[in-house]
Amino acid sequence: MSTPPTATPASEPVISGLLDKESVLAAMADNAAVAALESAIPDAFLDAKFDRHELTLTVTREEIVAAAKAIQDAGYNFLEDVTAVDWYPSSPRFQVTYHILSHGMKERVRLRVMLDDADPVISTITHVWPSANFYEREVFDLFGIRFSEHPNLRRIMMPDEWEGHPLRKDYPVEGYR
Repeated sequence: MSTPPTATPASEPVISGLLDKESVLAAMADNAAVAALESAIPDAFLDAKFDRHELTLTVTREEIVAAAKAIQDAGYNFLEDVTAVDWYPSSPRFQVTYHILSHGMKERVRLRVMLDDADPVISTITHVWPSANFYEREVFDLFGIRFSEHPNLRRIMMPDEWEGHPLRKDYPVEGYR
């Protein structure tokens, strides 16, 4: 006995995460986040992916503050998390990810910025979302990614005298001795 295929809701675009950026953006044209970023900073997009009902927009590091503000103005009112991934030994090495929610639209969007190992610096978004303060401090402490113009960028989890950043993939398992 086979199971019947599940229907995709009419409001859900039928696109794959494997499509190119233009196809994803065209299919998501009615999405508030996409529309806001396309009108505010059209050249900031590097990539777009829609997979498993989740929209991920890759933006340039120079445009992260403008992208965060445009997303907020579009009705995405809650910064859920800021986190990072170390893709060592790949280049670019670091990925900073912002998870943002709209309570009114019941939608999420993910902003992603890729950073090189040589210069892991990105602008802070604390003046757009003050709650980013502690998330950015955690990313700084554990990955060593600096947030320029952050109001209080210092360690939050590790002791002040701790050497290195323990979530980097090249960090020794037993720490530096």
